[in-house]
Amino acid sequence: MAGSDLRVVTETGPGGVVVIRVHGGLDGWSGCSELSDALVVAAGNSAGRTVVDLSGVGFADSAGLHALLRGLRAHGETGALLMLAGPLSAGVHRLFEVTGTLGAFRFVKDVEAAFTP
Repeated sequence: MAGSDLRVVTETGPGGVVVIRVHGGLDGWSGCSELSDALVVAAGNSAGRTVVDLSGVGFADSAGLHALLRGLRAHGETGALLMLAGPLSAGVHRLFEVTGTLGAFRFVKDVEAAFTP
């Protein structure tokens, strides 16, 4: 059943920026390792920037947050920027609030905003 409701699609955007679109529930049951792996690969292959589109995520738990934090660490190690794009669902936003990780990530209102200087 793992991965049944999570879809992770990696695309290349303008300027070689990696865009990772996430749809579904980002939790321990959905197979967050797919997102985590995509983020680690993107950290080494992006044009210095990766955008994770979370607008399609209705729910996230600590496993989803762990995947994003692992990706953030990988990006920090390569000097690449990781941006999280919304709009975020109330539940996903709340996860960042409750865990005190809002300040750890760079958020943009949507994917298009990530390409605006």
